[in-house]
Amino acid sequence: MNLVTKDISDDFPLSDKIYLNNASVSLMPTQSIEAMKEFLITYNSIGPDSKDSEPFITKKLQNVRKIISKIITCQPDEVVLTQSTTDGINFVANGLSFDSDSNMIIRGMTHEHHSNFYPWIKLKDKISIRNLPIDNNGFFKLDDLQSSIDKNTKLVALSHALYNTGSILPIEEIGKIVDQVPFFLDSAQTIGCIGEIDVSKLKCDFMSFNGSKWLCGPMGTGLFYCNRKSSALLEPKTIGGESAIIYDDSKLAFKELPDKFQTGFRNYVGIVGLESSVNYMLNFGMNNIRDKNKHLSNLLREELSKIENIILYGSDNQNERTSIVSFNIKGVDSQDVVDKLEKQNIILAVREIMDTKIVRASPHFFNTESQILQVIDAIKKL
Repeated sequence: MNLVTKDISDDFPLSDKIYLNNASVSLMPTQSIEAMKEFLITYNSIGPDSKDSEPFITKKLQNVRKIISKIITCQPDEVVLTQSTTDGINFVANGLSFDSDSNMIIRGMTHEHHSNFYPWIKLKDKISIRNLPIDNNGFFKLDDLQSSIDKNTKLVALSHALYNTGSILPIEEIGKIVDQVPFFLDSAQTIGCIGEIDVSKLKCDFMSFNGSKWLCGPMGTGLFYCNRKSSALLEPKTIGGESAIIYDDSKLAFKELPDKFQTGFRNYVGIVGLESSVNYMLNFGMNNIRDKNKHLSNLLREELSKIENIILYGSDNQNERTSIVSFNIKGVDSQDVVDKLEKQNIILAVREIMDTKIVRASPHFFNTESQILQVIDAIKKL
């Protein structure tokens, strides 16, 4: 069967809406919702804080670390469970040590997502922030990165793919340039939608993403990859009985990964839902998901390009972008476009490319060709 055109929409909760806002929060498979329900019933039946609950919960946490380590190709103990992508970003921003001569490198300034911009700008009174200039799609010249790095560069922090244009940065090439400099990657817009990932090829020390976007998990689930060797670079800014031990009566020491960063994590039901969603995706095939996402986004871009007064953003090269399709209609406010479509049960989003408001569509592998064509027809009538 051709998985690129296979309709799997029945595996997700039935709705009369066409949902194309997966770059924000995705839909969950019905099986994941059922898995969460079953977990809650079982967890409460055995007693949430009983002797029997501990191995039950431990197994669930081990399972999700194993499955996440499989999709990013790392060790399970390098996967830290968080609430969001933002949590992981702040682990790095607040956990690294800097001196007065330190500098770090980011890309695009206000072209970047707030969560991968504000935590670094907060450091500007402590260190020098070096910004890489970008083109219209958000890419920068690799030579500019190379020339920005010096002996005082303590961090390079980039997005794997961009939330506004969908541009996928050439991270493998970037990783080779960064080399011995600590490298953080915001992968909120890639894990789950661009195929198989191997963090060793990306050469990042740290990576943060969440479960509720392209991984089709519930809200309040996040993942932080911390390379085992790089863990020593970060000092956790929160501490608790789960993350540290006390010795010699009053001395504290952090535990090893992943416990070092796990202070009071309790979103067990979310983790169960995430595990089920990722299992569903693995059965479909991560590279098959990428192929289907390309197919749907290419169809959307192609049909949009035929409409008069449409402005398309992002690279024309399908290998340089996710399934995000950003556009505007000349003379029509982007918010009006989104509001009018929502009244027709079509869900898109307003985002921004620096000072320009744009309409962002972000199809995922449960969307269909028919839905894309329905959206096109609705846009033509605006």
